Amino acid sequence: MRILVLSDIHANLEAFQAVLADAAGDWDKIWFLGDLVGYGPDPNECTELLGSLDHIGLSGNHDWAILGKLDIESFNDHAKSAVLWARGILKDDAREFIDSLPPAIVPDRTFSLAHASPRQPVWEYILDRDTAAINFHHFLTPYCLVGHTHVPIIFELTDNKTFITYPEYNTEVNLNGMGRSIINPGSVGQPRDSDPRAAYAFLDLDKMTWEFKRVTYDVEVTQRRMAEHGLSDRLITRLTYGW
Repeated sequence: MRILVLSDIHANLEAFQAVLADAAGDWDKIWFLGDLVGYGPDPNECTELLGSLDHIGLSGNHDWAILGKLDIESFNDHAKSAVLWARGILKDDAREFIDSLPPAIVPDRTFSLAHASPRQPVWEYILDRDTAAINFHHFLTPYCLVGHTHVPIIFELTDNKTFITYPEYNTEVNLNGMGRSIINPGSVGQPRDSDPRAAYAFLDLDKMTWEFKRVTYDVEVTQRRMAEHGLSDRLITRLTYGW
């Protein structure tokens, strides 16, 4: 079985559709790692599209914030304004769908899924070796897939040391040849690794391989829609540069 691994769509329908077109015919099921909404202009459309596909889905901190399950006082002003706008337009069926998603799940004996981290599934950022090293104590499976940071990366535990591997795109990585790992596919809708292309990954459960992928999408379409809705200029600009 081939899994299409997605995370942090952030209501960016144009990026989501570009990923689906790029991956068309090459996957059996989606594993979505959370933050379906927030920041972008199309929360209802993205929710409807994911719901129409065969998937396992998680909720993230922005999903919780829009549902009112998370205090947004810790959000920066740009993120907070996007949350408040989305709360006003989110349809009831979209709200119910998002509310049904857990922040973490263990779909099989090999993989754990968490939006942010296995230790703190909704909020913690795994950006460095030390944070990753602590989190290896908080899941029991060989591998844990996370999102939240919007940065594609692999943290691997070998001989009690944590190593970092950065993506080599369109190249399959043999997971059986690795130690326990925490793997982030990057963000579909708002990359933060100075690459504006939408990020995603393939996981082949039969061959036990992982493949990082990137695809260009029409950023200006998303930016125009954000401007039409009066969303933050900074949120609009950052999509151009992937930060």
